[in-house]
Amino acid sequence: MSDAVGEALEVWIDQDLCTGDGICAQYAPEVFELDIDGLAYVKGDDDELRTEAGATAPVPLPLLNDVVDSVKECPGECIHVRRVSDGAEVYGPGAE
Repeated sequence: MSDAVGEALEVWIDQDLCTGDGICAQYAPEVFELDIDGLAYVKGDDDELRTEAGATAPVPLPLLNDVVDSVKECPGECIHVRRVSDGAEVYGPGAE
């Protein structure tokens, strides 16, 4: 069993690298959404887009696999998932 299971995770998108393909929003529409500018953003628990640079949203455990698939399929390699406890990237281009 992985140490990451059950740990609080958060996700953020680097809009400078976002290609606007919307693959993330197809995999996990509860977490990602394309804005009017054509770029993807994360959504918070209140369903509002977090449009500030580097803004994060929690990753709901039932949606973790969908979020990880988004990370893997993203052509811009701009989705980052990190542990809240220590900020270590666990999925995404910066993951070890």
